[in-house]
Amino acid sequence: MADRKSFTDVARDRAPVWCRVSFLMCGDWALAEDIVQVTLLRLYKRWHRLDPAGIEAYARKVMARLAIDASRRPHRRSEVLTKPPERTQRAAAPEDGADVRAALRTLGPRQRAVLALRFYCDLSVAETAATLRISEGTVKSQSARALAALRTLLSDDSTTLNPTERVLP
Repeated sequence: MADRKSFTDVARDRAPVWCRVSFLMCGDWALAEDIVQVTLLRLYKRWHRLDPAGIEAYARKVMARLAIDASRRPHRRSEVLTKPPERTQRAAAPEDGADVRAALRTLGPRQRAVLALRFYCDLSVAETAATLRISEGTVKSQSARALAALRTLLSDDSTTLNPTERVLP
């Protein structure tokens, strides 16, 4: 119980400072807060083994490594568009549901399961992977492939599905 209280005290006192330090490392407040959260989690896991005099150094090391790792990820690089893409969204029609269901039937069972869990049940990648007993990388790749196939099947430019293929649930 004393460990929890001492950790809570350090986290409450140091988290705002660490957030500012993390912001200086990464330049993004949201990312800085995420980095501090991960840092606190790692501190908590190792709390009983850490020297009280080394907590600050350990936290800075973790924050620096996380900020560097985040900067290396390609999804962190933002792309600025000068104008919105030239594509209009059409209103959803009642028959679109049948088109989507028919397009889903063309996918393999694993891809359908991944899409259903990720987007209908709103599970995370990790939760989907655990549910299907596959790796997170497989969830991501199956999701990307399935969405690409659906985009191709449901795009206005491609040939539409046969009306006989439209089956209501």
